[in-house]
Amino acid sequence: MRLAIGLGMRGLGQVWPNPAVGCVLVRDGRVLARGWTQPGGRPHAEAVALARCDAGGATAYVSLEPCAHHGKTPPCATALTEAGVARVVTALTDPDPRVAGQGHAILRAAGVEVVEGVEAEAARKAQAGFLSRVTTGRPLVTLKLALTLDGRIATAAGESRWITGGLARRVVHGLRACHDAVLVGGGTARADDPDLQVRGLGVARQPVRIVASRGLDLPVQGRLAASARAVPVWLLHGPGAPVAAQASWRAAGAELVAVAEGEGGLDPALMLQALGARGLTRVLCEGGGALAAALLRAGLVDELVVFAAGRLIGAEGRAGVGPLGLDRLADAPHFDLVGVQPVGGDVLQRWRRAGV
Repeated sequence: MRLAIGLGMRGLGQVWPNPAVGCVLVRDGRVLARGWTQPGGRPHAEAVALARCDAGGATAYVSLEPCAHHGKTPPCATALTEAGVARVVTALTDPDPRVAGQGHAILRAAGVEVVEGVEAEAARKAQAGFLSRVTTGRPLVTLKLALTLDGRIATAAGESRWITGGLARRVVHGLRACHDAVLVGGGTARADDPDLQVRGLGVARQPVRIVASRGLDLPVQGRLAASARAVPVWLLHGPGAPVAAQASWRAAGAELVAVAEGEGGLDPALMLQALGARGLTRVLCEGGGALAAALLRAGLVDELVVFAAGRLIGAEGRAGVGPLGLDRLADAPHFDLVGVQPVGGDVLQRWRRAGV
């Protein structure tokens, strides 16, 4: 099962809105075939593995309950029974209402032995984005921060290239590759003219590039607009965004998503609900400080990835996170440390929201 979970993780960022599933077929102690969900979500992991061997009498280890509904392909639960699989071991029940135990039921009705809940916690972490979208309507959010030792992202004049080293920046491309979308605020888009694509890793599917800009006051001459027809660009904007700006971005090939405003800007919970409704399961937020603060204040950051560089800028530098409006330390967002590792001359820290 650990192998199946690891295989499934190869699909992270590539298969949304589907889950990234892995499947291993075993008979007489020998691995017959392996499979994982392919880019775009088809074919499913079970179909890939079944196509590679004669699975009669085999045990299938699957990191999520096989699907039970007819979509673009027949149900995987049915495919496993028709292939003559004798036993199916799964890590998690799929909470999608179209499945939700029905895949297991199809297997049992056909006389297949079913074992559930093997390595469930590891599978739950690997499937956190998909599970979040299905159960809460929003994708998992990873906030990436590249900071000096004193928590700054730029000098007072706005200079930020580069706080971290080249290896850390390459790791960021890996982060982008395993998320469905990359999200930045309007200030970051104006200041940095970012491209937000994955470079150097040969991914089959680039992440969606998303900018949250209440008034759509973004230059249409930048890199995002220039490539919007080749790689998706979604713009989250307020209901009052100028009609002319909306028309210009639509003409450039961007998809516009109107979101109601909250206190001080777009409502962060409604932003994520809108993204979840469009199928996104994992979103990487790369700033800036105001957007990071809005997500943190709303309790919507699930994971933190912090790159700490061996530099100091001082209090006049720009803070990595905007005001949180805290009066008491007890009210500060709390994260549990998951891991620390050196990345070139920088330090990478991974944190997970407390209690998750």
